[in-house]
Amino acid sequence: MDAITALTQRVSVAKLGEPAPSKEQLDTLFKCASRAADHGLLRPWRFLTIAGTGRAALGELFCRSALRDDPELSETLQDKLRNMPLRAPMLLLVIARLQEHPKVPELEQLLCAGAAAQNIVNAAYAQGLGVIWRTGDMAYNRHVLEGLNVAENERLVGYLYLGTPAKKLPVAKEIDLSDRCQSWP
Repeated sequence: MDAITALTQRVSVAKLGEPAPSKEQLDTLFKCASRAADHGLLRPWRFLTIAGTGRAALGELFCRSALRDDPELSETLQDKLRNMPLRAPMLLLVIARLQEHPKVPELEQLLCAGAAAQNIVNAAYAQGLGVIWRTGDMAYNRHVLEGLNVAENERLVGYLYLGTPAKKLPVAKEIDLSDRCQSWP
């Protein structure tokens, strides 16, 4: 698939099944991430893949963390938290590694990690994989972040759920950009 098609036709895919990305596909995703715009060439990101039984362990981490914040959490919500990571055969966590730098503020480093995540999303689509970028409470919960060994100088940019689309992908809807693109002055 050519780059313009991938960029203009990509859609998020919530229903994902086996197989997970292969090692070769993952290597391509990481190479694409490394080409994100990166002022200062700091490479301010790292990636954490979770597959197989690790997904259930992550679900347990979600549940334990939520219970620490709310011991009265309903069984229904506990089950939902446990099952969240099971919605795809693989999760790829994008973590921004922020560092002090005289010319590259932390915001630019965070944006760079976001650009790396977006490159992964686009590259996944171009390889025929399904992907959806999720955040939510478990991306910001301090107990979850501690359990994932996210350091004080790091931020979880998001959970990229990866797998094989469970059904044919929808055609991307055309977006009216007329009110979003202007000239100045």
